[in-house]
Amino acid sequence: MRRLGKGADRPVNPLEDRLALVAALEPVDAVTWFDEDTPLALIGACAPDVLVKGGDWPVERIVGAAEVQARGGRVVSIPFEHVRSTTTLLERIRKG
Repeated sequence: MRRLGKGADRPVNPLEDRLALVAALEPVDAVTWFDEDTPLALIGACAPDVLVKGGDWPVERIVGAAEVQARGGRVVSIPFEHVRSTTTLLERIRKG
């Protein structure tokens, strides 16, 4: 998050908590992390059948989409049911 310019106070939640949250979702088979700026190498190594990203990302801009689709996999941009933004939350907290 810091390399993406989100700020020195990001990420807010520790990696272990974020991994546990995603792992708790029933359709999720495996959870991991990456240290690079994008997950492209990891996506290539894992060769997922399905690649999912939040609804603010069009499929054509999702890193690894072309590679997953070339193998016959599916890429999905899931619409937000409840819009929540860590950036917006932190701005509200800072304003007091």
